[in-house]
Amino acid sequence: MTSEAFSLSPTTANPPQRSTILITGGASGIGLATALFLHEPCFNNNVVCLDRASSPPPVKGLKDSPRFLYVQCDVTNWRSQRDGFAQAAQHFGRLDCVFVNAGVAEMGEQIFTDHRDSDGGLKEPDRRTIDIDIRAVGDSLKLAVYHLRNDSGHGGSIVMTASLAGYLASAGAPLYSAAKHGVVGYLRALKGDCAKVGIALSVIAPGITLTPIVLGREDGQSIEDWGKEMAGRGVPINNAETIALTVAHLMGLGMKANGSGYLIQSNRIQEIEGGIAKSRAQWMGKEMLDLFRGGRDAPLFPNKL
Repeated sequence: MTSEAFSLSPTTANPPQRSTILITGGASGIGLATALFLHEPCFNNNVVCLDRASSPPPVKGLKDSPRFLYVQCDVTNWRSQRDGFAQAAQHFGRLDCVFVNAGVAEMGEQIFTDHRDSDGGLKEPDRRTIDIDIRAVGDSLKLAVYHLRNDSGHGGSIVMTASLAGYLASAGAPLYSAAKHGVVGYLRALKGDCAKVGIALSVIAPGITLTPIVLGREDGQSIEDWGKEMAGRGVPINNAETIALTVAHLMGLGMKANGSGYLIQSNRIQEIEGGIAKSRAQWMGKEMLDLFRGGRDAPLFPNKL
C-alpha cells in the first residue's frame, strides 16, 4: 500500500526551469537552501525570498543576481505579505511556484506552565507559533492561489512546509504540532479545488532538520555538532539541502504532485498521503468509510468553483 522510500540528488531532483519561484522564510534554513538550489544558473529560474530579516542573506551569487529578489516581509501582517507577493509578481511578470515555508518552533511551554500578568491574572499564552505556522500559512495560500490564477492564468505549484509533527505530533510541542496538522489539513481540503484551476498543492513533512530553529542545543554548540550528537543517539537527522531537493522535485512534477505529502527522515523521502488514503478502511472501519462515501457528494459547503 505504501510507496517506496527514495533519495534525491541534484541530478535527479528535476526542478522547474525558467520559472519564477517565491519562497516565504527564504533567508535561512530550508528556505535559503531551496533558494540556492533553484537559483542555480543551469535552471534559469527567478527566485524571490520573503523574510522578516532586514537584509538579504549574504550569499555569493544571490545578492547581485538579476534573477534574485529579496523582500523584507512580516508574514503575520496581511498587508506586508500581500505587498511582498505583489512586488515579486510585478518585478518578474508573474509567479509560477510558491514555497509556503516560513515557520518557527515551539515558543516555550504554554499549556502547563503558568505565568501572571500585571494584574495578577493568568497571563495570555504566547501564540506566535500559531500565528506564524498556521494563520500566516492561510494568508500565503490565499495570495499564492490568487497570483497563480490571475498573473497569467496558467496555474502552477504550491509546496507547503508541514512536519513529521504534522502527522505524528511531538510531545512537548503542542502548538507546533497543532499548526503543522493544520498544514496537512489545508492540503487535504484544498487539493481537489486546486486541481480544477491547474494548481498542484503538496506538502513536505521533514523530521528533525539541521536549521537555526532547532531546539535543545547547549550554549555555544553548533548546529552541526548537535546533529552529530543526536545522530549518535539514533535520532534520524536531515540536511536542509535534502529538503530543498524535495521541494524542487515536487515543483518539477507539476500536477502529478497534487495531493502529495512527502515524509523526510534521515535524508530519505517517502510519499505517504497516498498510503493513508488507501488504508482508510483499516483506520476508519468499513462501516464508517461507507457512511462517509455515501454523503461526501452532498452540497454541504458553498463552493464557487
